[in-house]
Amino acid sequence: MTGEDAILIAGGGIGGLTAALALQQRGFRVRVFEQAPALREIGAGLQISANGTRVLFALGLERALMNVAWVPAGKEVRLWNTGETWKLFDLGLVSVERYGFPYVMVHRADFHAVLADAVRARDPAAIRIGARAMGFAQDAAGVTLSLDGGESVRGRALIGADGVHSAIRAALFGPDRPKFTGCMAWRGLIPADRLPPHLLRPAGTNWVGPGGHIVHYFVRRGEILNFVGVRERSDWTVESWTAAGTVEECLADFKGWHDDIQTMIRNIETPYKWALMGREPMARWCAGRVGLLGDACHPMLPFLAQGAVMAIEDGYVLAACLAAGGDVPAALAAYEALRRDRTARTVRGSAANTQLFHSPMLAGREAAQRFVSENWHPDRIAERYEWLFSHDATRLAAAAPA
Repeated sequence: MTGEDAILIAGGGIGGLTAALALQQRGFRVRVFEQAPALREIGAGLQISANGTRVLFALGLERALMNVAWVPAGKEVRLWNTGETWKLFDLGLVSVERYGFPYVMVHRADFHAVLADAVRARDPAAIRIGARAMGFAQDAAGVTLSLDGGESVRGRALIGADGVHSAIRAALFGPDRPKFTGCMAWRGLIPADRLPPHLLRPAGTNWVGPGGHIVHYFVRRGEILNFVGVRERSDWTVESWTAAGTVEECLADFKGWHDDIQTMIRNIETPYKWALMGREPMARWCAGRVGLLGDACHPMLPFLAQGAVMAIEDGYVLAACLAAGGDVPAALAAYEALRRDRTARTVRGSAANTQLFHSPMLAGREAAQRFVSENWHPDRIAERYEWLFSHDATRLAAAAPA
């Protein structure tokens, strides 16, 4: 049994570990239960915009994060077949000057290790692997978490950070009902030394085309290119990051796309594929002493590059609300109230970008030029991103209600 003063966290991914570190920083004892037999992150790259690095720097992670990150000079949009290029926005020093913090791109495993090392440095016993959360019972004094194998663990609160297939969410609110979006995604990693010089540009790139789009950027200090390609197709509905496909199948999905795309795909050793499922924002995240964060309560399509960042913000604000005093149910209710509208807007904005990135208007060159010029006009870009990047979760957290 764990001491009843601990905050229990189901899930040792990015959101769970950020919450753990933020809670430790505020003097809480935490216990993280991760179902995997080893503490590691699958997947590939992720983007952390200034609203996320602001939180991570506040947690003391600046040096460790920047040691493993790649900092792009900017982001650009390219047309699927001609390669014509438009600037999306400047980053690098511009992000620091505008928002106070950098926009970085990292390998998910590198970032996960930074978080895990920081949590364990404060408490070597804080993370337990091979411990699958199955359910819970709560009363006026605390929460009892049930683990696979029959063990029970007692704490003052339970946070479900156990991802899109969250057992804690299911126990709180019943099974979710995702809808297949009609899109599937390919992901892969490419060593930079396999690429021709003209593809070693210091920019994150978003190729847009009819019925699909591609995002690629470097991670691990520029040593690896992260590739994600999305196509509209209805014959793959498995929501898993570990289903391997073939280079030939991936090439077939992007037949007719620019030669640069073909070059990248041919240099992926093993492309993985997963179905993209859509979910409406939840009306409630918390009940009594149990609450949710990250993908457990607001999973989103990866079309605003904010899924991990929203989990980072969640973890920081959650810790601030619990530290503000008052009882646990009131603190969790305050956290939910502070985060619900912002994350719901992000979920809906991510889904809306499907139509933008995949528009049939992109099929012909002249129509595509007009479409991109209109929809990636600086004013339209600001509408989609300024409210995200300028957000200060640390200020919000400092004002968390007691």
